[in-house]
Parts: sequence; C-alpha cells; structure tokens
Amino acid sequence: MSSFIAWCFEHLNYWTITFLMTLESTVIPIPSELVVPPAAYRAASGDGNVFLVILFATLGANIGATINYVAARFLGRPIIYAFANSTLGHLCLLNDEKIQKTEQYFNAHGAVGTFIGRLVPGIRHLISIPAGLAKMRLSCFFLYTTLGAGLWNIILAAIGYSLQSVVPEDQLMDKVNEYSHELGIAMIVLFLALIAFLIYKGSKKK
Repeated sequence: MSSFIAWCFEHLNYWTITFLMTLESTVIPIPSELVVPPAAYRAASGDGNVFLVILFATLGANIGATINYVAARFLGRPIIYAFANSTLGHLCLLNDEKIQKTEQYFNAHGAVGTFIGRLVPGIRHLISIPAGLAKMRLSCFFLYTTLGAGLWNIILAAIGYSLQSVVPEDQLMDKVNEYSHELGIAMIVLFLALIAFLIYKGSKKK
C-alpha cells in the first residue's frame, strides 16, 4: 500500500489527486500540502488545469469526509473511540484525546465548526467524526464541508501555482511547508477572533 501511495505522489493526475485527498480526509495521515501545491505547480507549467486540480481535490476531500461521517454516525461513539485507541488507530496518529478535542470543538461551535474546522490544523481531517456522532443533517454537512475544503484547496493551489515561476521544483515543499505553517497560525487566529466576536454579539444581545 505504501509503495502504491508513493507511486501516486510521483504520478499526480486528477484521479490520484482524488484518491490521495480521500485518504487525507479520513484518518490516513497524508497532508494535503503534499498533494495540492505540487499538482498546481505542475499545472502552472502546462501539465494540467489548476481549476480541475481544485475540483478533484475537493471531491476527494468530500469523499473522505463522508466516510468519516458515515462511520461515526452508524458505528457510534464507543467504536470510534475504541478504534482511536487501537494499534491501527495509533498508526494513523489517532488517540481518544484527539477525538475528544475535535468533538468538543464541534459541540461548542455547531455546524459552522465543520466549515472553520476544515481550515484548522489538527482538526481539519477529523471534524467529520463529531458531525457524524451528532447526526448533523447530511445536506448541511456537505455544504459546509465543500465550502471549507474548497477554500483550503484554493489557498494551497494558489501557493503552488504562484511558486512555479520563482521556486525550483526541488525547493517547492520547503516553501509550501513554510507558507502552510504561517497559514495555519493565521487560520487559528481568525477562528479565535470569530469565536470572540460571536460571544460578544451573543452577550450584547442578551
């Protein structure tokens, strides 16, 4: 399996992008930063279309998120937590603390948390689990997941596309990691600012 995934990274096309982004949105620890920016970088050099890169990356993210959602909704909390604490779960970098943290995040911020959660590092690929546990309406889940995943993929694609003319391909990932780290911090700050605003607005209304 690992050799097949490595092959997919070496042969990025719309279908391998969809496959890798599906894995990224489940519990398989494949960062989207390793998929979308290189694909957009190659699209900028004429090997593909950047809009289709975003489209198929978002499609893959939705498929993976739906797998998490369905598993959580129909298997339930005990099995999800048992998996997180299993050997396989640990290989996927999961534990009950991560699941609990994501569930608390979703419960505190509701459906909008699905959208914002797709932009927050450490929560992005797990936010579908508490949505399933809470039996969030499927249409609402698809809407917020598509918006959040789409926005994140647009940001990553813009980074890869813009770097094509200024950064050699062998230095691409160093720059992407640098920018994505800064973006992650910016998204967390934006999220905290939004929550503070909502709390202030709610207390003022009361």
